Amino acid sequence: MKLYNIKENDEQVSFGQAVRQGLGRNQGLFFPSNLPKFDDIDALLAEDFVTRSTKVLSALIGDELPAEQVNALVDAAFQFPAPIKQVKDGVYALELFHGPTLAFKDFGGRFMAQSLAAVSDGGKITILTATSGDTGAAVAHAFYGMEDINVVILYPKGKISPLQEKLFCTLGKNIHTVAIDGDFDACQALVKQAFDDQALREEIGLNSANSINISRLMAQICYYFEAASQLTKAQRENLVISVPSGNFGNLTAGLLAKALGLPIKRFIAATNANDTVPRYLETGKWEPKPTVATTSNAMDVSQPNNWPRIEELCRIKEWGLETLGKGAVSDEQSAESVKALNALGYLCEPHGAIAYRLLEEQLAEGETGLFLCTAHPAKFKEVVDDILGSDIELPGPLAKHAAMELLSEDLANDFDALKVVLRRVQ
Repeated sequence: MKLYNIKENDEQVSFGQAVRQGLGRNQGLFFPSNLPKFDDIDALLAEDFVTRSTKVLSALIGDELPAEQVNALVDAAFQFPAPIKQVKDGVYALELFHGPTLAFKDFGGRFMAQSLAAVSDGGKITILTATSGDTGAAVAHAFYGMEDINVVILYPKGKISPLQEKLFCTLGKNIHTVAIDGDFDACQALVKQAFDDQALREEIGLNSANSINISRLMAQICYYFEAASQLTKAQRENLVISVPSGNFGNLTAGLLAKALGLPIKRFIAATNANDTVPRYLETGKWEPKPTVATTSNAMDVSQPNNWPRIEELCRIKEWGLETLGKGAVSDEQSAESVKALNALGYLCEPHGAIAYRLLEEQLAEGETGLFLCTAHPAKFKEVVDDILGSDIELPGPLAKHAAMELLSEDLANDFDALKVVLRRVQ
């Protein structure tokens, strides 16, 4: 499998190189040079989750890794289900929070950890990643205790939920967490600066576990196939999927699933008040505004990193961006949707509720709707309890980490200060 740098097309790398590097020259994202297409989708969907995912990922990776090895990586990574639950007639929730850190990032984080171990050349590796909430926990738990891999996770101080913070800032060992005085975009900018410093990259073996890493993105494709496998063929023919979107990796993966042959009629890009993409789709002007804090903090991103991949895919497939559904939802509207779902007997948190609201508004008669639930409601206990007047019980992983001491250090939004940290943790 060859991948090319979207910004500098002459830079072409193997899957292993892309996993090890994370980013290409000039902070360019890697993209597959060839997208296979599955003809017999019904037969593929009849397979079990791991077998099907192995076939999907093997088709993308090519002969670089044998199918048996890909199967072993997938089997080790996907040890939990991705069930759909009916919310009402014709509308389903895809629950992506049954992994160890109760969020969809577990799929990508664990597959990346397995992939990196498989393609590593034996040298020391420093994983540097930014998180707006859920990536941090998934990456931390996926890499925890792995030899010769240090993980440094940057997050915006005071701008993620307390339980999100506890889940990945209490581990220690090879996991180092840093609370940055700034928003998620500031954290992401620091990561990009580090990747632009060639000497630093080589000195510490720098890699990223954000959804800019192609292995994480590829893993996410698999749960779209898994969701479709749980619907009838008739439902699949008119399937509309609403995706809560922050850094836009999830929507990119969904569009890639469609490119591989999964019959998805259309997507809805659902954002909160950080609405750079919906405004761009409306006006054709890319005009990010300062990031604002919301109750759906994992989507508090005003300059989404994965958007260039979506534009590249739409260019290749000759899909018009105007066919993409879109919308921005306020905190008040999100709370209304949490209540509406609760009245239907479904407990949801703000990110999933945003996707549900826009799905409800845009779903046409005869269509089947699916919205992604990206995190367990208990990860946003304070917000959900406040909206519903409830007292959500903490599942095991959260209860365990909630009682543990935070091990993070605070840091100014300063690249020189970050370099000191990166060198110290070696």
